[in-house]
Amino acid sequence: MQILWLNDQDGDGMTGPIDVIASMTSLAQLWLHGNQFVGTIPEGIGNLTSLKDLNLNGNQFVGPVPESLASMELESLDLNNNKLMGPIPKFKAGNVSYAYNSFCQPDPGLQCAPEVISLLDFLGGVNYPLNLASEWSGNEPCGGPWLGLSCNSNSQVSVINLPRRMLNGTLSPSIAKLTSLIEIRLGGNNLHGTVPDNFTELKSLRFLDLSGNNVQPPLPRFSQSVNVITEGNPLLVANTTPVSPLPAKSPPPVSLKPPPNNPPLASAPKAPSHGSPLVKGSSSNPSSSVSPRQPESKSSKRLKTVMIVGGVAVIAGVVLAILLSVYCCKKQRHTKNAPSSIVVHPRDLSDPGNKVKIAISDSTTGKLSTQTGSSSSFNISGGTESSRVIEAGNGVISIQVLRKATNDFAPENELGRGGFGSVYKGELNSGTKLAVKRMESGVIGSKALDEFQAEIAVLSKVRHRHLVSLLGFSSEGNERLLVYEYMPQGALSRHLFHWKSLALEPLSWTRRLIIALDVARGMEYLHNLAGQTFIHRDLKSSNILLDDDFRAKVSDFGLVKLAPDGEKSVTTKLAGTFGYLAPEYAVMGKITTKADVFSYGVVLMEILTGLTALDEGRPEESRYLAQWFWRIKSSKEKLLAAIDPALDPDEKIFESISVIVELAGHCTAREPNHRPDMGHAVNVLSLLIEKWKPINDESEDFSGIDYSLPLPQLLKVWQEAESKHSFTSLDDSKGSIPARPTGFAQSFTSADGR
Repeated sequence: MQILWLNDQDGDGMTGPIDVIASMTSLAQLWLHGNQFVGTIPEGIGNLTSLKDLNLNGNQFVGPVPESLASMELESLDLNNNKLMGPIPKFKAGNVSYAYNSFCQPDPGLQCAPEVISLLDFLGGVNYPLNLASEWSGNEPCGGPWLGLSCNSNSQVSVINLPRRMLNGTLSPSIAKLTSLIEIRLGGNNLHGTVPDNFTELKSLRFLDLSGNNVQPPLPRFSQSVNVITEGNPLLVANTTPVSPLPAKSPPPVSLKPPPNNPPLASAPKAPSHGSPLVKGSSSNPSSSVSPRQPESKSSKRLKTVMIVGGVAVIAGVVLAILLSVYCCKKQRHTKNAPSSIVVHPRDLSDPGNKVKIAISDSTTGKLSTQTGSSSSFNISGGTESSRVIEAGNGVISIQVLRKATNDFAPENELGRGGFGSVYKGELNSGTKLAVKRMESGVIGSKALDEFQAEIAVLSKVRHRHLVSLLGFSSEGNERLLVYEYMPQGALSRHLFHWKSLALEPLSWTRRLIIALDVARGMEYLHNLAGQTFIHRDLKSSNILLDDDFRAKVSDFGLVKLAPDGEKSVTTKLAGTFGYLAPEYAVMGKITTKADVFSYGVVLMEILTGLTALDEGRPEESRYLAQWFWRIKSSKEKLLAAIDPALDPDEKIFESISVIVELAGHCTAREPNHRPDMGHAVNVLSLLIEKWKPINDESEDFSGIDYSLPLPQLLKVWQEAESKHSFTSLDDSKGSIPARPTGFAQSFTSADGR
């Protein structure tokens, strides 16, 4: 292919990145102007040695101009009307235009100020979000509209304040070059990776807020003068309090010699009859000893007090350790008689012995015991029941507890039924409500076992406010049970297709937008932000659950596939639900993240129309929602007739509906590479929802929340604040990551902190 014209496409134009262009090495003319292409211009564009005419005018390209592009000897290059940043390079092209961008300098060859370079490196780490790329322009961060920055009296950046800005990516070490920084507030984003070690070199830093992200351990050791907030990072270890520096010196050792006039509590090392106790710096030489006939000094009395208190404490600790050892031995013997549910803590690679921990739940009492050792050292069979070992970081609970919570899986507690089995509502003695997924009893096939283990494996690795949380599981005999947080409003499908028969209120347009955004955020996390690429394979409205505030969480991970490292696709047997399946998956069995994007587009169509993805009872032309929707979406008259009558849209609502129509169309494009990533859906919906905030929205109540509070208190504050508003805060869709209810075993935290 030598000529490619994709300019000025219908509607808002084409969208997505253009990385694939770098492989079209025969191109001589490339016109992409008048669209909505996003991301950076690929460095590989320099490989197009035959290219002479390149027009990228009127898109959403961000980041710096690649050196490879600047060095191309083009006849014509148009970069006008984008969000390009950094310095303007010296181009070798003949006819070049680059107006209306966000460059730091007005002329080619001029470099950006050092502070600007550091800030742009930070922005590159979070993938140049559009809302900042359009604001961070020019060469003076303290003299322009640089959103989220504050400066001191010397015109140096002292505060980075970008909480809840949907920043996706890693923290750049270049931040440490901003030596005047006092505060860094980045809570409530999607930051991942580790915190750069050189952050500790920021001598003026006093406050660092990274709460509500996906930051990974280890954390650098900050000085005690820095308040580090890390709550809500599921990949960090349970104790996320700031790490204090190591003490300069260890305390002196204390003698175990009992006081002179008291009977000994236990045998102690024999000390010299003369001389000071065994304290650092003392000597056992009689010439240096203190005569017993001399009056005791105040320092000597204090020293004896330390001896007495320290000796008593150490001896008491030894006695307590012996008692605990005896108790644990008895407990271990009892547990080995009838183990039933076993959870394995993954190996800790930092452990020199490379041991594993297991927790064994007693089939009668549900109580837990633990063992540590090599994987071959455990005898986990006993009694008449065999036990299945499952690697996970979640809690294990006895089936007796779940039987009681669900009233022995009574029919009236059944919430739904699927290919896996049935889902039941349960309630613990503490009042905590649960959703218990129970595999069909009887002969358990390998497919069902695979789904059961897949769901545990995925949900022990991923945790996000828009993914339903796995609280625990039980694996006893032929019973396989998964325990989730309870979502009171049930599946989205109930509110779209069955609201009349269930006597429910129809979902408003605003609520539908919020739900669509919540789902997009959860799926974006699975695809790009969880450290690995997870492909859901069965995204549909019945797998999207709603809480009391109608905030959405994606559920049902039994069909999730983990793509190989560095890849976004995998070939597999067909699974999923007809009506939501992407064409390439249904025909060839090749599953990619873009298949999930297709399914998401179908869900958007359901949200718009109130129609199911597939209905054999509808006329043939509208039986398959995705096909029919593509035929009618370009006609305003037909589209208005297709919109869910419960919405009754006016002209203002229809404007935003048109945006979602276009997004749904992009997501369901026939070719996978024409579909956007889920991050694009998040950006489109976030901007759209911002416009739909009520004029009298009392946002001060939300912005006044103290984000340094511990997560449980913060959740309570959010809930109290949200209860005062008819509109939920949307710039940071915090959902609850529920604590483990009473009755569950304490979970083991895996080595990666998940």
